[in-house]
Amino acid sequence: MPGGDADGSVRSVVRALDLLDLFDETHQAHTVRELTERTGLAKTTVLRLVGTLEQRGLLWTRPDGRVGVGPGLLRWARLAHAVWRVPEAVRSVMRELVADTAETVNLYVRADAVRVCVAQEEGPQRLRHVVNTGDEMVLWGGSASKVLLIGAPESLLLRVSAASPHGPGHLNRLREEVERAARLGHAVSHGERETGASGVAAPVYGPDGVVPVAALAVGGPTARFTDAAVESFTSAVIGAAGRITRIGLDPLGGPADAGRTAR
Repeated sequence: MPGGDADGSVRSVVRALDLLDLFDETHQAHTVRELTERTGLAKTTVLRLVGTLEQRGLLWTRPDGRVGVGPGLLRWARLAHAVWRVPEAVRSVMRELVADTAETVNLYVRADAVRVCVAQEEGPQRLRHVVNTGDEMVLWGGSASKVLLIGAPESLLLRVSAASPHGPGHLNRLREEVERAARLGHAVSHGERETGASGVAAPVYGPDGVVPVAALAVGGPTARFTDAAVESFTSAVIGAAGRITRIGLDPLGGPADAGRTAR
């Protein structure tokens, strides 16, 4: 049946993407056995997927038999860098925020049910919370998550809640936290996603001034996020997010059309 064929094709695509997702900076190559064990797929399925991805240059079988990322990803990496490069004016605001808070500053966007760090300016402190550009993070916890969920549909809130350690029962609390972030114009978190890590985030709005296109956040060890520090950070983050909104930032990280009305 056509529908069955479509479902099978989608399943194959998902499996291929899950396979690619096993590769990162610390896991640059795997044996076929490792890929089979980590995906839970049959060895024949893994070999078929690897072969297809190799044909497209996305994977590469090394002389030692281990499978690594292929040169075809260079083109995708170059494209992603070009599309998601944050304007220098926005970078300047982020650096000013680092100077004001002495903490690391991250810019996040929402990609369906996760958030992705698209830009970072590191703080000067030796002890800091490490998030790499391109990292995907959960939406059920963290100050940036609450900000990015402002205006999100109920169906997304339910999916995010279901993926949390608390299960679907987390929906009411999550909804309240998102509504609070929308009302106050910022969000604060302590140890929600990771014990010992805290953050303060504010929304960067798009042309409509209603739905955030990004979240600007400062993050670091909870020990440094005292009540007095959070109060100071909140004022600084809200101000910086407002400046970025006025500069303009589209959902792909580029400069928005000039002359629009900012929130």
